[in-house]
Amino acid sequence: MNYRQFREWLIGSPLPTHRLAGQRLDTARALAALSPDALSSIAYANQEIFLGLVVAGAAGLAYSFPIALAIVGLLVVLTLSYSQTIRAYPAGGGSYTVARENIGVNVGLVAAAALMTDYVLVAAVSLTAGVAAITSAFPALEAHRVELSLLLLVIITLANLRGVHESSTLMSIPVYLFVFSYLGMLAYGVITAINEGPGSYTPNHFSGIGTSPITAFLILHTFASGCTALTGIEAISNGTQMFRPPESKHAVQAMRIMALLMGILFLGTVGLTQFFAATPTADETILSALARHIFGSGVLYLVIQVSTLLILLVAANTSFAGFPRVASILARDGYLPRQLSYLGDRLVFSNGMLLLATLTGVLILLFGGDTHALIPLFAVGVFVAFTLSQAGMVVHWFRAREPGWWLKALTNGLGTVTTTIALSVIAISKFIDGAWFVMLLIPLFVMGFRAVHKHYEEIADELSLRGLHHPSLPLPPPRIVIPIPGVHRGVISALKYALSISDHVTAVYVEIDPDRTEKVMNLWKHWGLGVPLEVIPSPYRSFVSPFLEFLDKTDQEHSDGQLATVVLPEFIPAKWWENLLHNQTAWILKLALLYRRRRYGKVRAIIDIPTHLRH
Repeated sequence: MNYRQFREWLIGSPLPTHRLAGQRLDTARALAALSPDALSSIAYANQEIFLGLVVAGAAGLAYSFPIALAIVGLLVVLTLSYSQTIRAYPAGGGSYTVARENIGVNVGLVAAAALMTDYVLVAAVSLTAGVAAITSAFPALEAHRVELSLLLLVIITLANLRGVHESSTLMSIPVYLFVFSYLGMLAYGVITAINEGPGSYTPNHFSGIGTSPITAFLILHTFASGCTALTGIEAISNGTQMFRPPESKHAVQAMRIMALLMGILFLGTVGLTQFFAATPTADETILSALARHIFGSGVLYLVIQVSTLLILLVAANTSFAGFPRVASILARDGYLPRQLSYLGDRLVFSNGMLLLATLTGVLILLFGGDTHALIPLFAVGVFVAFTLSQAGMVVHWFRAREPGWWLKALTNGLGTVTTTIALSVIAISKFIDGAWFVMLLIPLFVMGFRAVHKHYEEIADELSLRGLHHPSLPLPPPRIVIPIPGVHRGVISALKYALSISDHVTAVYVEIDPDRTEKVMNLWKHWGLGVPLEVIPSPYRSFVSPFLEFLDKTDQEHSDGQLATVVLPEFIPAKWWENLLHNQTAWILKLALLYRRRRYGKVRAIIDIPTHLRH
């Protein structure tokens, strides 16, 4: 099996461009592709609320449900706001697009940096939280959480490289398994609550935990941690183009369904956890403790844990749907490398997916696969993007002035105010925990975007035809210099080609081993077709520097207004690994010539003559 066959086996055969329209998704599949991050966030948001309040004991945990209610209220505001964004930007209204078009490029770049940071963190947190769910059921796997996280990352990357349609079909099973299993657990939990009555905390629940007073800062800090439940809300707005026509209608439907499910699952799990006084062990998550209390440790408990693992695994799929699209838009606008704007063989932005997978893998390794360590970095980028997007929509409605614009502006204005308040709380309360890193990272990203854009502008200016004189007579035949490592078939092929385009050909042999020189000269007398051979001593055994010095010298001697053309003989081994057995002199010389500054505005042509070997 060669490389191409292996690649097609792994990610599928290439798809023609006209199939792109067929990759659009119905509401059910699009919901499965774009909602896992938002739905699964209850896993780590609940955990963070518990960890934030448990330091204040039972009195602190009593605030769990009120905090959850405040977060769901924010969810409702964001859902209304983003529903309007979807209608206003049916081609995809991500934070970058909305902020750039309505507030300005620099603000748009800040939104893009925040959004891309968020997508990377979503992937890392989702995968590590998924591993935490399964290690809660099987504690022996705890020592291998990094390896398991990276393995899951490889699986989700390959699934997405196969294409949107295939990945969304694959993701539908875990998403709907999670939804129905958790709805079933909540329903059974309510029945159990009616039969059992409320639970109560005992001193054993808080053994080894230092108690802290209930302060406003503690509540706000916990609220900030719980706001990670709102990650992924923007994904449907970003991915409107993935829906079948009419895109806006189906996207709004998906947004409302997602918000409804999120609200039910989040309030239900937090409410039952508080009602039953469920408390996890050191190596267990809060949702695992809740499921164990309701179902015991039997099959139904394992179904909940497996569905949690799977939804958190595919939650990374939200990042794989969103990050490459944002990157492609930035690349199209010249703020990221152009390669990120190209569709791959399977009609997905494969380069963006590979970049996301690489960044996610680095984060998992740096933080040791610890979800709790990653969470403080999480919410800042999310709410920066939320705030700038909503502010941009307010400006949009004031400019559009379409019927009912004031009500729409008021809705998005409410979204702006609420997300700004939440962002302020998150930034202040989480600053020391690690939010400072994201606040530093976002400006660095913006500087990088600007540097890439400046490069593309400079390139476009230099390559522009503006001010260029119409071509005059063609150049005279070139002077050609051929560097030879010895005398073989590849050198003779290059020599024949050189003589076909010029009568001014010189061969150059850099003498690294003096014992070989006489043999090379004798062979050249017989095979050199009358072309003169220059032998250049190299006492320091360097090939590139003496050859470049010869080029400069011969250009100065001829003074004919042009630089010598280099015809470069090169042989290509039959197998890729055989390149490791050769010194790659031709490749090194080619790089040296390509990246050497041109002299006096003149261009040195490099002609590569490959000889492909059969064995």
